[in-house]
Amino acid sequence: MDRKLKSGTLGITSWVCALTVLSFQFLLGFFFPTFSMALQTLVDESSVGESKAKCVCSFLQELNDAVKAKFIEEYPQALIETNSSFFSQFTLVVATQLVEDSMIKLDRICREANVKLIFARSYGLTGLVRISVKEHMIIESKPDHFLDDLRLNNPWPELKRFAEGIDLTTADPVAHKHIPYVVILVKMANEWADSHNGRLPSTREEKKEFKELLKSRMIALDEDNYREAVEASFKVFAPQGISQELKQIIDDSAAELHHNSSDFWVMVAALKEFIANEGAGEAPLEGSIPDMTSSTEHYVNLQKIYQAKAEADFLVMEQRVRNHLKKIGRETKMISKQTIRSFCRNARKLKVCRYRLVEDEFNSPVLSELQKYLADEEYIVAVGFYILLRAVDRFAANYNSFPGEFDGEMDEDISRLKTAAVSLLSDLGCNGQTLTEDLISEMCRFGAAELHAVAAFIGGVASQEVIKLITKQFVPMSGTFIFNGIDQKSQLLSL
Repeated sequence: MDRKLKSGTLGITSWVCALTVLSFQFLLGFFFPTFSMALQTLVDESSVGESKAKCVCSFLQELNDAVKAKFIEEYPQALIETNSSFFSQFTLVVATQLVEDSMIKLDRICREANVKLIFARSYGLTGLVRISVKEHMIIESKPDHFLDDLRLNNPWPELKRFAEGIDLTTADPVAHKHIPYVVILVKMANEWADSHNGRLPSTREEKKEFKELLKSRMIALDEDNYREAVEASFKVFAPQGISQELKQIIDDSAAELHHNSSDFWVMVAALKEFIANEGAGEAPLEGSIPDMTSSTEHYVNLQKIYQAKAEADFLVMEQRVRNHLKKIGRETKMISKQTIRSFCRNARKLKVCRYRLVEDEFNSPVLSELQKYLADEEYIVAVGFYILLRAVDRFAANYNSFPGEFDGEMDEDISRLKTAAVSLLSDLGCNGQTLTEDLISEMCRFGAAELHAVAAFIGGVASQEVIKLITKQFVPMSGTFIFNGIDQKSQLLSL
């Protein structure tokens, strides 16, 4: 079972654990004071004076007996400084409420150990989530919207022959209204290409003309199959071949294999060869077809044709994968058929995510993006909180407390925090830039408080990203997630 480390304070840490079902280990170095009991969840009065790690670990385990949980009574910062090898035992580390210096050090440690890392922070009415992984490869990205892999604009011989065997001019009205739209579009696209020098519709006028041509072949108003063909006609106009994103993946330097190449890149290398040879510019066929108006016979036969093509592509890919494994001196069966089949089925949707080191982002963010955010009314509060969450750490390093922690020093803290924020912006290359007085005052008013509602929300967001990274399904967010609790907005900053 994957192991996760939770470091930080109670709020976010508790919610991340409550919302993910994995084994975990707490790393907390604080005790519950009496006055905080009214503000806590997952604990009771018996927890007063006890270790947060011990109490929260015990109560969280009651939510799911199957989850394995441990705790360590230690300050995360102490382990980061004195025992960096401790973190290498984990699959993923969730680090909460760390200041900038500790974030940078922990990020380096996890990168060297190839451990996935998620930072989460709740601060008053704002918070952030930031993933840091050297490389994360996703086969099952599960996009919300993706074009069906029907190859209507580039049919293979078996599909062409099947379509040619069906007469679109049949006089039988029942047969005519039960021709699958896939067949209609393949035949009509071929007819169009024959009369247009082999070209498919490309201009707006041509696409409109093609749709009118489809409508003209209807012999009754209730022919749903032809209506489906008109609605799906854009699939004929779609570009042939692979997407630019997939091309970047197969051309990536990581596809140049060596003995330690991951299974993903071995399959990518095989995919590159397949596309250049058997695929004739296309990825392996997925092999599924959507529901459509059709006779049972036509639909089943069409389904078999797609499945047969997908199986043939899989067998070619499997052999290429085995050949690559042999070339790099690894066991040829070490990548299972099931994995290769899943890779083939999702080949058009592959994703590779790479994240900058936190230190690189902090020291040299993408200046053009930072300036764009600062000038954009939609992003000014989000980027303001991003800057201020870093500025409060500078403030704490200088004054041994966070701004607003002590009521009597509020006015002075506002001035000090403004100075820290302006200095930070200047260091980042945004000379002359400043943040609004209202936002700086709000940040001081927060007093570094960790509110349950905000912690729960940030913990929920972090939990989703944990699941994505561990299961390698869906695409994790690519930048720094900022929550603005004042305006109830969430935005992603790519810096």
